[in-house]
Amino acid sequence: TDYIAFAENKNELFMIAAAIENGSQHPLASAVTKKAEEMGLSYKDIIVDEFQSITGKGIKASVNKETYYVGSLHLFEDLLMDQIKTEQRNQIQSLQTQGKTMMILGTEKEILAIIAVADEVRESSKEVIKKLHQIGIQKTIMLTGDNEGTAAAIGHEVGVSDIKADLLPEDKLNYIKNLRKSNLRVAMIGDGINDAPALAAANLGVAMGGAGTDTALETADIALMSDDLSKLPYTIKLSRKALTIIKQNITFSLAIKAIALLLVIPGWLTLWIAIFADMGATLIVTLNSLRLLRVKE
Repeated sequence: TDYIAFAENKNELFMIAAAIENGSQHPLASAVTKKAEEMGLSYKDIIVDEFQSITGKGIKASVNKETYYVGSLHLFEDLLMDQIKTEQRNQIQSLQTQGKTMMILGTEKEILAIIAVADEVRESSKEVIKKLHQIGIQKTIMLTGDNEGTAAAIGHEVGVSDIKADLLPEDKLNYIKNLRKSNLRVAMIGDGINDAPALAAANLGVAMGGAGTDTALETADIALMSDDLSKLPYTIKLSRKALTIIKQNITFSLAIKAIALLLVIPGWLTLWIAIFADMGATLIVTLNSLRLLRVKE
């Protein structure tokens, strides 16, 4: 959405950022590389060495023997301490209040450029959150590494009940653990490597199949292969109905068997009654299970 460079070689800096991001699997990285292609920048020709991911904060790599960092404001606060210029900090905060996520390019000495990206909220998201609340989900909590301004803008738009921002992967994991310690049943929906620990810690992990990383898919219990969040309320309704029917079937089957056993005592159990008890129970259980076909989205 925005690109602000603090040097004259604007295109060269963007090429460096795109070349470094080309080695990352993060969704924000693909946004940068796609933009570079639209601008006609040959970022793939740049040789990138010593690529390293800085968990939850960004990445660093060497280009032309110079070490560059691409990451969040927190990363550069750690690198530059209190040396971030007031003008740069004001520009970052202004973009963040608009619901945008900052990607900063710089070195250990200075910030060179700011790249702003913004998530496009899926049209179905607001309706999905509404349906989840309607079917009895008590809390819908957004856990994000984005800043509070961006998180609040997106969270209020889709209607989640709680928003937790500026989270590292371990923060997400600890938050899920704390929810479980409160004797709550927790389902976690995620799509990235950063979500994998939290997906594993939740009672139920749900991965977004199309956009999700291999790590998230392998960790989760359920994968929504079409990347369609509207399947989530349907999945919950179907699962609840299936569990109810399983309990009904077990209860009915045990009751039939118990009655058959009781008929043995006075000698009233004939061969035909035994066959009816066995085959009849099987047919009724099967027909009862077919009611799952009536569950609609």
